[in-house]
Amino acid sequence: MEKLQNFFWFCSGVNKDVLQKHSTEYNKYLSIGATVFFTAVFAALSGGYALWFVFSGSNMAVVYAVVFGMLWGLAIFNLDRYIVSSISKHGSAWKQLLQALPRLILAILVAIVIARPLELKIFDKEIKSKLKENYLSDHKSRIDTINLSFNKKYSIELNKRSVIQKEVDSLDKEIKNLRYVLNQEIFGDRTNQTSGRMGYGPYAKMKENVIIQKENRLASLRAEGIKLDSLIAARKEADGLNRQVILDDKALDSLATLAGFADRNRALAQISVLRNGKDDGSTATAVLFISLLFVAFECLPVIVKLLTTKGPYDEEVFAIESVKMNELIKDAEKSVQVRERLQETAIDLELKKQEVLRTEKSKAETDTGLAEIERWKDEQLSN
Repeated sequence: MEKLQNFFWFCSGVNKDVLQKHSTEYNKYLSIGATVFFTAVFAALSGGYALWFVFSGSNMAVVYAVVFGMLWGLAIFNLDRYIVSSISKHGSAWKQLLQALPRLILAILVAIVIARPLELKIFDKEIKSKLKENYLSDHKSRIDTINLSFNKKYSIELNKRSVIQKEVDSLDKEIKNLRYVLNQEIFGDRTNQTSGRMGYGPYAKMKENVIIQKENRLASLRAEGIKLDSLIAARKEADGLNRQVILDDKALDSLATLAGFADRNRALAQISVLRNGKDDGSTATAVLFISLLFVAFECLPVIVKLLTTKGPYDEEVFAIESVKMNELIKDAEKSVQVRERLQETAIDLELKKQEVLRTEKSKAETDTGLAEIERWKDEQLSN
């Protein structure tokens, strides 16, 4: 238990020698240290999972996740430990908040990045369903685009086939009506189109000849339509239209499983929108609160430190730091004084040296002048 306590004290960044003098502060800094530690563990797990998600298709995904998770956890641990230990409780609340502000901003950014992969996992079923819907819609749109392009490319043949089909339908209907009238003529039913005489007479024969002509025309059109159908089918095969089939559930499941981060992220945004285009408040709120939960976890060490009250440990640490600062200031002042004295001494020595040089120079000049006078006198006497 003592080792665990010492470990959490280390995590909180306290001065153990000072803390041991104040037993009332033990639990406070044990809790702060535990918060720093578990936040780092949580950051390591989140970061590791995020990288595993990114490299999930690679054989080295687990290795990358473990290495990055450990490095990320250690980085967060070191940063939190430094900030928690460096926030002075003697400053104002605004000053403390200012000290913690960089970490809070980083926590928000990290939480947004790290939370996204976990949000994608939490809403995995809904995301896969939306992905299948998107892939099916995209596939249908692609088929429609290909068909539209084909229709433009072979518009003459398709229009001709449409005209033939309309004429075939019209002739088929007309032949049926003519046969009905022929039967009425043969059976002697009197109408505005029959003679009313029973039997196969001249009127019946005339109507049958008309039917035969229509049927010959119909047969010719159908033959021409079959040729066009064969031509269009061959061109569809050549252009790959016949290979375009609607994806089945198995294919859609496979695509949804292999979907990348961008597709999943887009699907997560889409599940917050209802089919009528309105926002689904419940899903959007759930995603928001998951992100806020991660932000809260990332900020916990700093928040805990900011919320703790000033205790005897803080007072003694502040006193020790103040004494150290005063000693450093005094040492600095002494160094400045010594440096000034050395400078003054050096200046005095330099002035004395210059004075000696001037004296020697003056003496030398005087001696030189006297020597010149003596030499002049000697020259005058000799003349």
